[in-house]
Amino acid sequence: MHFKLGCTLSYEAWDRALFFFNVQAAGNESQTVIEESLTIDPPQTIETYVMPETGNRCLRFETGPGPLTLRYEAIVDHHPLRLDATDIGETDAAVLPPRVLPYLIPSRYCEADRLAHLANIEFGAMARGHDRVTGICNWIYGQLGYISGSSDLHTSTLDTLVDRAGVCRDFAHLGIALCRALGIPARYVSVYAWRLRPQDFHAVFEAYLGGRWYLFDPTRQAAIEGLVRIGVGRDAAEVAFANFIGPVEPGDMSVHIAPLDPPDWYVPTIDAVSVSAH
Repeated sequence: MHFKLGCTLSYEAWDRALFFFNVQAAGNESQTVIEESLTIDPPQTIETYVMPETGNRCLRFETGPGPLTLRYEAIVDHHPLRLDATDIGETDAAVLPPRVLPYLIPSRYCEADRLAHLANIEFGAMARGHDRVTGICNWIYGQLGYISGSSDLHTSTLDTLVDRAGVCRDFAHLGIALCRALGIPARYVSVYAWRLRPQDFHAVFEAYLGGRWYLFDPTRQAAIEGLVRIGVGRDAAEVAFANFIGPVEPGDMSVHIAPLDPPDWYVPTIDAVSVSAH
């Protein structure tokens, strides 16, 4: 399916400030960027780079003082791989590729080392594989309330468990931490999300199973086959859509994604699995 997507982000810099953005759609085996445009008002000299470990497409520039608006538009051919979920097993840690190993380690927002007992009580007896990660997502969906404004940039997985509420980043962090506690590599994924209401940048996670990365969304807020990847990292600290150093006040923000192809054929199934590279 072809998607038209993008965002508009506005800021006010009160002095010179350094901006970092990660909003461009990634290119990988499940999605191809057909065309895109990036404009910044007022115009800036931009440094762009692709992170070799993840394929995240980043840009930075210094500007200010004054207002700043970034606009990004793209058309992406999204073609996720569809597999039978029951055939997807887990990969033993001893044979994991070295590039995957960092996604077993606790990180700032995902205290996997604190959740081993809980994870084994709730999921230790489940058959190992894709179905167990789906079971983790089902448990999160049943345990947490999806409540806007219930968390902030300091909220970690342990906070979310105490509060029993969060937003997409918190659901993703808890899924990641529980997977890692069971020895399943997992990482945070920022996406443009078809059928998400209201539209915003969305957070999901990937688990490494059977030699590939597979997408999961414990929020059930969007169509799993309509998740167009932006970036990946150990947790949200590594995949923010915007960061800045200096006195900056965020302004209006809008995000959009819609199919260009007639979506009448789309019928979600429990066997549909989205796969990404890197």
